[in-house]
Order: sequence, then structure tokens, then C-alpha cells
Amino acid sequence: MTDVAEGERRILVAVDEGEESMYALSWCLKNIVAQNSKDTLILLYAKPPRAVFTALDGTGYLFSSETWAAMEKYAADVADCVMEKAKKTCRDLRQDIKVETKVENGDPRDVISQMAEQLRADVLIVGSHGYGSIKRAFLGSVSNHCAQNVNCPVLIVKKPKTNAGSKCQ
Repeated sequence: MTDVAEGERRILVAVDEGEESMYALSWCLKNIVAQNSKDTLILLYAKPPRAVFTALDGTGYLFSSETWAAMEKYAADVADCVMEKAKKTCRDLRQDIKVETKVENGDPRDVISQMAEQLRADVLIVGSHGYGSIKRAFLGSVSNHCAQNVNCPVLIVKKPKTNAGSKCQ
């Protein structure tokens, strides 16, 4: 367990490749993190599990060790890119905040829920893709899963829709 200083809040922000999570991070930095506070912002990226194919599953895929290594390198590069973008957002908006980063492997729903507990987060911030009910049924909703399963407060930040076609000024 991590020791938490008196008055310090541990704010866990789940980030991924989508602009929704970066919007949620920006919103958090502008609206949640107090000026000159002892808050610690923890950026969490859940590296999705890779698909496992065997010679017995009927797919016909059997990857060489070089292919697996290339796939692992790509996943690590994506994680690094996401974290660098998130850290840059933090630097651009707030230089006075303590930032930690975590990259974990697994299903994002499970990873985020487990890390919120393990890190003793005071609040979890997640973005919302704004999927409709059909897409959400097929793809699952990370934010909904976290809201139902995480013990700390969960703030779901939805990126406003742009009105590109609107004629209103």
C-alpha cells in the first residue's frame, strides 16, 4: 500500500488513445485539482491483453516469436505515446501538480478497478466515449463498469459534442 500524507488526495485518471480520455484529463486539471494543493495525479494506462491464437483453435494463426515480439513492442510504443501525451497535457495546464504514471496489462475494466483499490484513490476520473446502448452492449462500457465496481467516487467526464453543422453563432 502507498502511504498518503495528511490532506493529500490521490486522483486516478484513466487514459487511453482516445481524445475522450485526454479531454477528461484536461477537465480534471482545470476543475478538480486545487491550486497549490498536495494532490497527486496518477495517470493509468491499461494495456489491453493481446489475442491468443493456438494451432488448435481453428484460426490457422500461429505466430513466430519475432511476430510476438513486434506485437509487444507496438503495444509498449502505444502505451509510451499515450503517457507522453498525458504528461504533456499536465505540464501544459498545471506545472504545480505531482504526477505519477502506471501502465498495467489486462482488460481496462478490471485493471482500472483493481488499481483504484490498490492505489487507494480518493477519486477516479474516466472519459466517456458516449456510445449508444447497442454499441455499449457489444463493446462494454469501461466507465459504467468502474462506476458499478470501484469503491471510491467515480467521475465520468463526457466530451461535449461539437456542432460543426450548426448555423447558430
